[in-house]
Amino acid sequence: MNNSTTTIKNKKILFACFPADGHFNPMTGLAVHLANAGYDVRWYTSAHYADKLKKLRVPHYTLKKAIDIHTNDLEKNFPERKNITRPLAKLKFDIIHAFIKRGPEYYEDIQEIYKDFPFDMLIADAAFTGAPFVKELMKIPVVGIGIFPLTEKSKDLPPAGLGLEPSFTFFGKVKQSLLRTFADKVIFKKPDSIMHRIFDEWQVPHNNESLFDMMIKKCDLFLQSGTPGFEYKRSDLSEHVAFVGPLLPYSANRKTEPWFDERMNKYPNVVLVTQGTAEKDVQKLLVPALQAFKGSDTLVICTTGGSDTEKLQQQFPQPNFIIKDFIPFADVMPYADVYITNGGYGGVMLGIENKLPMVVAGVHEGKNEICARVGYFKLGVNLKTEKPTAAQINEAVGKILSDKSYQANVETLAREFAQYSPNELSEKYIAGLLLKNSSTAKPGRKPVLNLN
Repeated sequence: MNNSTTTIKNKKILFACFPADGHFNPMTGLAVHLANAGYDVRWYTSAHYADKLKKLRVPHYTLKKAIDIHTNDLEKNFPERKNITRPLAKLKFDIIHAFIKRGPEYYEDIQEIYKDFPFDMLIADAAFTGAPFVKELMKIPVVGIGIFPLTEKSKDLPPAGLGLEPSFTFFGKVKQSLLRTFADKVIFKKPDSIMHRIFDEWQVPHNNESLFDMMIKKCDLFLQSGTPGFEYKRSDLSEHVAFVGPLLPYSANRKTEPWFDERMNKYPNVVLVTQGTAEKDVQKLLVPALQAFKGSDTLVICTTGGSDTEKLQQQFPQPNFIIKDFIPFADVMPYADVYITNGGYGGVMLGIENKLPMVVAGVHEGKNEICARVGYFKLGVNLKTEKPTAAQINEAVGKILSDKSYQANVETLAREFAQYSPNELSEKYIAGLLLKNSSTAKPGRKPVLNLN
């Protein structure tokens, strides 16, 4: 090991994320990998993740001045959110209150952390709004992690955030151009203007970009979870964006026997259904999915995330239903034929990796963009709602089972996924940025990266 490599491995790295499972979990594998490689890794996030970080042996800094929001508790912090029913209005409310207004608070906490832990790099998920402050005011390199589809504006695509599929026809491009202007000038004008005002108050330079652009442009390096095959084609992708394959939660070597139920080998079709851990309303997806196959010859394995498990077991006692709080997906997916999900990015990545076509039903928290890609690339059926009926689910599963192109498409993308080593590739880019910053970059000067 040469001296430069030794120096890089001794660097201090602070991880940070918006406090939600879908933002925290995908970064844990990379954090443990870097710690095992010799970096001093610590994490700034909600107290909700204290136990998990302790198990990972990653030192934890909790939120102090920042409001400790967790996605399960958004309406405890913002009671007025309960009265917002329209998806677009709720999206704008969340952007302003859960994300934009928290940026300065995160920054104040991080300044205090720096006194104890003078970190050399910040690695943050794409929704962590403290990152621009760290980059511009502390002059510390920032690596963004794309834990949902790319949001950066493109001349080839519709505006991000609305769950729209792209069109590459002449008229489609014209329409998308008009939609991008409308999104900037009308839909997201208020959130963006609030963000710009905050940046001006803190003297963070900006070019009036939208939040969707800002969270990518204000990084020295942006590592996108996934591969090009799960992203819309664009001719103007920023040079500092790199695909690194599916970043998935840390998984220790298991010493226990894998979960198994003999019914998985007895039914002609096996369906796995989940709505993640953040969504507590089982009426949205779990109940209609169970109703869709009540008394059928399809085995439904339902993971509730701990929501109303006993109640669902009593309501649906049929022998073709397995209803549990948690079941390791890696144990179930090899037996499943279709995966029904509300479209969390990590779950979708895992489904693709396991060559499993999907029925997706998600709208909020950016899930509309994830579900749109599942439908566009024909990896499954996008129901375009978070409250599907039993008939819609039954029809979608039947369509996937009868049309083998869904299975073929997801298998093709799974092969693309298998060509990437996400943690090792991410470390390569991170080490390159640290080396450039320590050897060539001057204070306030952005390192020039070559990701090719």
